[in-house]
This record gives sequence, structure tokens and C-alpha cells, in this order.
Amino acid sequence: MNFTPQQAILELGDAFYDPVPAARFPQAILRFRNDRAAAQIGLDQLSDAQWIAHFGRFEPLPGALERPLALRYHGHQFRVYNPEIGDGRGFLFAQMTDERGRLMDLGTKGSGQTPYSRFGDGRLTLKGGVREILATEMLEGLGVETSRTFSLIETGEELHRGDEPSPTRSAVLVRLNHGHIRIGTFQRLAYFQDLENIERLTGYVLRHYFGEEPGDDAPQRLLAYVARRTARMAGRFMAAGFVHGVLNSDNINVTGESFDYGPWRFAPTWDPGFIAAYFDQAGLYSFGRQPEAIYWDVMQLASSLRLIAEEEPLVEAMDVFPEAFQREVAEAMLWRLGLVPRGVEHDRPLVGAIERALVETGTPIDRFFFHGFGGKLPPSYGEPFADLRAQLAHYAPRKGRDHAYWSGDAPCAMLIDEVEDIWAAIARDDDWSRLNAKVAAIRRMGEALR
Repeated sequence: MNFTPQQAILELGDAFYDPVPAARFPQAILRFRNDRAAAQIGLDQLSDAQWIAHFGRFEPLPGALERPLALRYHGHQFRVYNPEIGDGRGFLFAQMTDERGRLMDLGTKGSGQTPYSRFGDGRLTLKGGVREILATEMLEGLGVETSRTFSLIETGEELHRGDEPSPTRSAVLVRLNHGHIRIGTFQRLAYFQDLENIERLTGYVLRHYFGEEPGDDAPQRLLAYVARRTARMAGRFMAAGFVHGVLNSDNINVTGESFDYGPWRFAPTWDPGFIAAYFDQAGLYSFGRQPEAIYWDVMQLASSLRLIAEEEPLVEAMDVFPEAFQREVAEAMLWRLGLVPRGVEHDRPLVGAIERALVETGTPIDRFFFHGFGGKLPPSYGEPFADLRAQLAHYAPRKGRDHAYWSGDAPCAMLIDEVEDIWAAIARDDDWSRLNAKVAAIRRMGEALR
């Protein structure tokens, strides 16, 4: 398709963002370009030199935004409200429509300081960029709606970080998102009692992301959309065995698209208490508490919209989340098993049986879904799986195991030891072959699942 630039964000006005310059980097070494994603927005024909010019030096794309914009937002961070945040090491670089006609954003991570950097240097470590590639590729392969890592360029600076051996290498990352409007964007306006701009933002989101015009019931319609979309994200996190790690309200996109990956992990087994962030000592964002955490964030959106709407319709809109989550987690698990859903009354007991068997046996999550794809468990899955085996017999496959992926000995997984090994090869030997091979393997898995 042809590149179709947009400037929709400018409709909101300068109360929502600050124009900022991009940092100047001593080097620009292209390490990753996502031509699969680029083809969906008409940018796959760029030469490497053009790619670096746009996504390493941030020369404007023709017809897109003339200047990068650091977006303004607040948010609850581990349930503590913080009015001092915003785009501190990133900005919105460009908008365009994709092949489906959706409004898309190209945003950055590690592109320099902004008015919201506080004491930070506005940079990203190369390891952080590599980890984001692995997270987004794996989640996309597992059917989670996620931002996609569009570009990673090494920038030639030495960075010092408390959680990495330092000095460490630097990079700038570009992600492709279905919007960067967060729950925290609404919270900031509510903090300032800015009713006019809450209404303006509500209309913007409804028009550009949900294809509807605002009206008297716009706040509750918006909230219901966000509740359903984020319930879907929560359900797919669980089926993927994924732990985001930092589900603060400024990290929740109103389109329900997962993004912004820091201390993420994939859980080896079905352990509800498994955490991704060493600093999450209370387990607030542990594997099993993620649906609760995301629902709590949706409640903060409802609280912000309360300034322009009555309470009762907002409560009704928000309350679609629990039922939607139950449906979505079942559908996501059945999708990963290659089976056709039968309806909530049948699928919910199946989910319970899966969880009980995995907890009782400690069976690795990825191995279970790999062996169970198509609905038939191997004989080695013994007595703890008897109830589940009986339930699976009532489900029809949506596709078979004819893809070459299913003939392998083991599933494609993304556990922390492999992530560290991939990074160690880059850090020690500048060997990118393991990363490239892993991305290829993940995409092969994704083809088999789709």
C-alpha cells in the first residue's frame, strides 16, 4: 500500500502535547527493521539510509507531523497518583493509516529528553530495545494485540543504569501503535478539572479509534469500549502466560492494545504469584492479579469521565469488564489450543480444568498448549488431566497440526534464560544471529497458530 500520512493529533490542540527536538546521536547503526509492519503502512520500500534518516535522526515523513510531540499525561503508578509524568524519553513522531484504514502512530523510546524527563537522560539501553523486540514479536505470535517494534537503531552512547552492568550500549526504538492515548491522558485532564478538553478527547477517541461520532452518551460508550478492549487484553495475557510487570494507568492504552515493555516475563508455569518486576514485592501486578489490576485502571478512567457524565451509566459501562474477561480468556485459550469455542457456559469450566491441571502438575504453559493443539493430549499427560481430557473431547478443531511447526520436539517459548542468552551474545560478541533466529522462529509459530 501507499504511505498515507495523517495529523489527527493536532485536532486536540497544544494542551495535549509539547513540541520537542530529537536527540542527536553520535552513531546510527540499524539493528532491526520490521518490514512486515512497515508494509502495512506503506513504508517497507524505504532504503536503509532513508530508514535511518527517519527513525534514527527523525527527519519528518512527508505529510506527517512536522515536529515530534511529547504527549502529556498523568497516572497511578503502583496505585499512587503521579502528576509529574508524561513522555519522558519518547514522543509521537508520525501518524498514518494502515492497510485496514486504522489511524496508527509511530512513537519512540529513547529519543532524548523532554519537559517530562525529570532527572532521566531520555535514553534507552540497547538491551531494553532487544527485550522489547522479543516481547512484541512473541505476543503478536500468540495472538495478543500489541504494539510492534518497528525499528531499533544503536546510537553509540555509553549509559549508566542501576539494573544493568554499566556502562551499557544505547539505542533508539520506534514502535507502531494503534494510538498513544492512555487512561492517564484522561486522568491528567481530570486532575486540572478541564471538562472542555475531557469532552474533546472523548470525541477524538470515539471518532478515530472506534468509528463513532460523540453525543450525549459519549462518555459511557467510550468507557464500555475501553472496558471490553482491556478485558480482551487481560484474557490474552493470561492465555499467553505473559506478565507485563507495570500495569500502571499511564501504561494502559484506551484501544486495549498492550504496549511499553520494561520488566516483562513469560511465566514458566501457571503460578498466579509469579512477578516480572523485582520491585513489585507486594505482587500487585503478578500473573494472576493482572485482570484485577487492569480493571482497577479502567475504574480510574470512569472516575475521570465522572466529571462529564452521570455515575450510573458509567458504572453500567464499566461493569461489562468481568463478563468480557471470562469470555476473552476462554476464547484465547481455545484459540491457542486450535479449538472452536462452544459458548461461555461450556468454555468457562474448561478454563478452570486447564488451570487446575497446570497448577497441580507444574506442567510448563508453553509445552501444554504445544502438545494439546488440536484438542488431544498425549498419553503422558496422566490422571490430573483426566477431567480436562474428557472436556476437550467435546470441542471441534479450528485447524489441524499440518504446519511443520507441530512436528518439532518442543514449543517456541520465551523464558528469561533464553532472553539473557540472546542479549549475552550481542553484548559479548556483537552476535545478532540468535536474535534474528528467534524472531524467525516466533513468526513461524505465529503462522502455525493463525
